[in-house]
Amino acid sequence: MIGGFGSQLRWAAEVDPPVLEGLEHLLVAGMGGSGISADFAAALSNRPLAVHKTYGLPAWAAGTRPQVIALSYSGNTEETLSVVEAAIKAGLTPAVVTSGGTLAEWAGRGGWPSIGVPPGLQPRAALGYLLGSLLRLLGPGVVGVTSEHLHAAAQTADTVVGPGGVGWGLAGDLAQGLEGRIVGVYAGTGLAGPVAQRWKTQINENAKWPAWYSLLPELDHNEIVSWTSLATLTRRRVGIVALRDRGEPPGVAARFAHTAEVTGGDVNWVGEVWSQGDSPLERMVSLTAMGDLVSLELAIRAGVDPVPVAAIEDLKRRLAEAAGPESRTAQSKQEIKGVM
Repeated sequence: MIGGFGSQLRWAAEVDPPVLEGLEHLLVAGMGGSGISADFAAALSNRPLAVHKTYGLPAWAAGTRPQVIALSYSGNTEETLSVVEAAIKAGLTPAVVTSGGTLAEWAGRGGWPSIGVPPGLQPRAALGYLLGSLLRLLGPGVVGVTSEHLHAAAQTADTVVGPGGVGWGLAGDLAQGLEGRIVGVYAGTGLAGPVAQRWKTQINENAKWPAWYSLLPELDHNEIVSWTSLATLTRRRVGIVALRDRGEPPGVAARFAHTAEVTGGDVNWVGEVWSQGDSPLERMVSLTAMGDLVSLELAIRAGVDPVPVAAIEDLKRRLAEAAGPESRTAQSKQEIKGVM
């Protein structure tokens, strides 16, 4: 699945997207492995694009009336369905990227702009489909990405994670240095920021391993002072990976160097990964592909199956049981039918 990143981006490059009008204000809703595509798009967008990862609509949506785009690989994500329900009640027409489920059903009935992606994967393993489709839906006028950019990014992904890809050896080295450590992913605000979030969530889900991410320059105003009190523990049990973008501002580059010097005695900086490629999308894809490989290598070292996410499924079951047969999704289906 990780090796298919490039082929998914190529698939998206050939999608004929519906045309969206009035994209001055954008709200992209999605959770987990679906919602991360919104974070990537926000980093590439040349206009306001809000990423929404909870129920309903934010208060400001009533005044700005944004174009709502709902991302849900399964089509059944509770929070995202709630956003769509609120958008319809507010008189907005959402656009949709999904592989099926309730969201596809609603989009088909309402005639909403939509892109249907191939089903059968874990949402986090469908990033190429979801991100590529979202970028096609937004168009080059918003995110500066054309089908040619997607093809180039696909080649970059293949170079990293394809058979004989350059990323496998580096991923093994990083995983060896991180073994037995809680992982901290540091990156600069900008293109590398959402990639750091993706590294964190991939390590969480694939390796079932604790990880967090923080961004420069903000972390230098707080987190930098946190390493001294438990230094005997953090030196042994925490590992920092730095994600570096070829286009990062000089101030961020300087902060990386000095932050590592200031904290290096109290926490282990295991290594750094530099972006590759020419376009902003290629650089994001190269760093993302490396994170996928590192998460897989950590899963191997932990002796766990990277595919299932039992804790998440257990939580969903508990929520559904607590809600009873008249769950929010069931209610929403009836309410949406009434609106259409």
